[in-house]
Amino acid sequence: MDTTVEETNKKAGTFKKILPFLVILGVLGTVFATGAHEYLSLASLRENIDWLDAQIATNFILVFVVYMLVYAASTAFMVPGGVLTIAGGVLFGTVYGLPLVSAVATVFGATLGASILFAVAKSSLGGALRGVAGPFLEKMESEFNQSPVSYMFVLRLVPAVPFAVANIAPALLGAKYREYALTTLFGIIPGTFAYSWVGAGAGEFIRDKSVSLSDTSSIIESLAGKVAPALIALFVVALIPTIYNRFFKKNAQQAT
Repeated sequence: MDTTVEETNKKAGTFKKILPFLVILGVLGTVFATGAHEYLSLASLRENIDWLDAQIATNFILVFVVYMLVYAASTAFMVPGGVLTIAGGVLFGTVYGLPLVSAVATVFGATLGASILFAVAKSSLGGALRGVAGPFLEKMESEFNQSPVSYMFVLRLVPAVPFAVANIAPALLGAKYREYALTTLFGIIPGTFAYSWVGAGAGEFIRDKSVSLSDTSSIIESLAGKVAPALIALFVVALIPTIYNRFFKKNAQQAT
């Protein structure tokens, strides 16, 4: 009997491991079967970008709020937000050469979604979320207890664990909401800004109708010029974990 249960658990575990892959295949199959992929081409994006710009110009507040709520929902449902952050950059573009609007909408949307997860984790439903953060909790607990605010801020600034885990674990470890919200709000700014800037650069390229989409060299040259500053910012953000581990974490360990 025990052997049967063990085999069943193994099969269930295997299925859980391949489930994301099956979902991705299913989504891709549906996209190509329905022809939806045609709407993601550069030509299609360029054709529709004017319509999107018109909607933003006419209903800016509505578009801003809808994007923020969509981002909050995706965060609450633990959907990785990288693509959506870049999409926000494409959608809102730049102000004074910087992706200020999309970065603000993304930061507040992500903080709102994280707050929802925090509330759920603190409620009677928290046990269901423990499985998501479970493998990380024991390793995180000692450092969290030493300095909750500093640890939560570093957790956002240095993405050492998945974003969903960073949203759930502090609540399970006893964090105060005010500290959690503030460290989330300010800690995710650098990464959000960099990804939004990449999207804004791509948006400038899409809107630049002087670049022929049939000329590969022109596409590469134009895209590189518009996205280069954002990629530099993204590279700097990517170095933050290395810098932290090399200097700050080492100094903290020596101090203790």
